[in-house]
Amino acid sequence: MPDAPETPQDRYTHGHHESVVQSHARRRAEVEAWFLLPQIKPGLRLLDVGCGPGTITTGLARAVSPGEVIGLDAAPEVLDHARVHAQEEAVDNINFVTGDVYHLDFADADFDVVYANQLLQHLTDPVRAITEMRRVLKPGGRLAVRDADYATMSPHPKFPEFLDWNRLYHEVAYRNNAEPDAGRTLPSWVRAAGFADIEIHPNVVAMDGDEARIWGRTWSQRILYSGIADQALEYGLTDQQELQKLSRGWATWADSDQPFFIFTQIAVLAVR
Repeated sequence: MPDAPETPQDRYTHGHHESVVQSHARRRAEVEAWFLLPQIKPGLRLLDVGCGPGTITTGLARAVSPGEVIGLDAAPEVLDHARVHAQEEAVDNINFVTGDVYHLDFADADFDVVYANQLLQHLTDPVRAITEMRRVLKPGGRLAVRDADYATMSPHPKFPEFLDWNRLYHEVAYRNNAEPDAGRTLPSWVRAAGFADIEIHPNVVAMDGDEARIWGRTWSQRILYSGIADQALEYGLTDQQELQKLSRGWATWADSDQPFFIFTQIAVLAVR
């Protein structure tokens, strides 16, 4: 019998600094899974892969209740946030577990729906991960995946530090063998994993006013303290002085009169 292939060595570009977790905790199913919600109903069994702090997971759980939802993440510490959030929201049909997207600890055809938001862009082998998601889907079950495209990100007013930040983000992600512009490659990955019946659902994220200010202030912290900062320094791609400059640029932009920020997200729905 041939040896099982080695598990890819992924490195999460963002890391799990509190500035990252709190930013991700602002996400909700109504915004992040808008393309999936009309397709699901009570009683379905759903797997949320890369669930993070679980704020999307709770919305999905409400949509399929009393069906069971599993929220899976590789980082046990972030699942503590998820459990607290579910308890605060009085959602009791979720079980949060630590797991590996390349080796899902579930039987074949175990789920009606598998969902992954902003996960595949961080993986070294996204097709293998989607293939594993397909394995645990029932015949006729739905895959729902969504990723951003960092090359489409654009602020108003423009500020020079943003271009340097975007370049550095891409360089770090590529050193991690990941794809920061995953949105545009998502359909091809899903097809390569064996799905023929797919729907593509694009949307533009637009942040205005206070929402944009929160985004900018968050990034002014993340570029100093989160995984991307640590990795950029480790890889010799920048220095602390440059990170401080990028942070000040984000903070200044966030405090401008009318900050506005846009980027493209691509979602794919596929039927097994």
